[in-house]
Amino acid sequence: MANYEFKLPDIGEGVVEGEVVSWHVAIGDSVSEDDPVVDVMTDKATVTIPSPTDGTVVSLNGEVGDMIAVGSVLIEFDTGSGESSPEKHPEPVPEEPVVVPDEPVPVEAEEIPVVANKAPAKPTPAPQVTPVIPKSRGGSILASPAVRRRARESGIDLGSLNGSGPAGRVRHADIDAFLAGGGTVKGAPPEAYSTKRSAVNEVKIVGLRRKISEQMVKSAFSIPHFSYFEEVDVTELEALRQALNSSKSEDHPKLTYLPFIMMALAKIMPEHPECNGHFYDEDGVVHRHEAVHIGIATQTDRGLYVPVVKNVEAMDIWQAASDLIRVSGDARAGTSSLDDLTGSTFTITSLGREGGLGATPIINHPEMAILGVHKAREMPVVKNGQIVVRRIMNLSSSFDHRVIDGADGAKLVQHLKRMLEHPAMIFM
Repeated sequence: MANYEFKLPDIGEGVVEGEVVSWHVAIGDSVSEDDPVVDVMTDKATVTIPSPTDGTVVSLNGEVGDMIAVGSVLIEFDTGSGESSPEKHPEPVPEEPVVVPDEPVPVEAEEIPVVANKAPAKPTPAPQVTPVIPKSRGGSILASPAVRRRARESGIDLGSLNGSGPAGRVRHADIDAFLAGGGTVKGAPPEAYSTKRSAVNEVKIVGLRRKISEQMVKSAFSIPHFSYFEEVDVTELEALRQALNSSKSEDHPKLTYLPFIMMALAKIMPEHPECNGHFYDEDGVVHRHEAVHIGIATQTDRGLYVPVVKNVEAMDIWQAASDLIRVSGDARAGTSSLDDLTGSTFTITSLGREGGLGATPIINHPEMAILGVHKAREMPVVKNGQIVVRRIMNLSSSFDHRVIDGADGAKLVQHLKRMLEHPAMIFM
């Protein structure tokens, strides 16, 4: 028997450890070279590590959620000689022969009722069950007129049912349950009304969720957040968006508000350099970036990812939209590269359809600012002394108050507001 110790490889520049997210194998499993064996998470990227050899799994180092240092033994294989080990692959035990009797086994009459006028060789269809109407209970019965009418048409006495609604109110669901059970089920009160719940489910925080937790704690406790809110009239922007979408070619993506916001931010950032970059508080150094790399907070089935659209300042509206769709789509599919998940200098988080009036977004450390975009909605506003209906979008923002003054943060948002309310300025 030959054992092969597979150590956690260096899976990224500067990575010193990885978190075990999930095992694809168990002790005793036979694997082939390049078969996936484990998912390991570093920073924001989850990497599937394949088997380096053929063999049988002898031991696994670490449970889900454990941190494994690069160079430590991750998994041990028994490479053997290629022959199956008797311990791992026992000889099959022959099954005892099944004796089929020559004569059919008699069945008691009371176990399977005989249906008259049916040939015994053919299957007997299930008999039609007629609902059994139990006797009514006394007292008043709570039920809507529609429920009462349905019960009357179905020949059901409402007094015989246990109402599952508040105060024992009989609902359509109770009639459905009664009929589905052949008249024997009276309806079970829903758990929310009648059953006390005491179970406690433990959920271990691992993988991306733990990374998010650590980053949020670091950001919230190390960064004094200054939040600022504003509403923007995007009526003209909406008209432009619809016009561009109606005239776009087939190879162009459909435009949402986000590409316009990204383009506007890229255009105005040279006038607000304090808001675009990183603050490394350990060294007391701010890196103000000329390039605008915008992170897009993206909700996925595996948690919150922040894929990055790089160098927005060098794009047109269609390129920004295309790259936005690409990086967010890869994040949702779990195929993002490490490069697409790192390097953002400013982050946008969109509440999308959830809307809301405002929020206090948490800065994506070590960045210094974040913008929250809320759902646009039709609202009555006063314009030139007249009440008119306009399309309004709320913006929420947060800034690192250690390096960005409140006035500077407000200037950025107000500048962005002017660009979005007069969208032609984005392209000038």
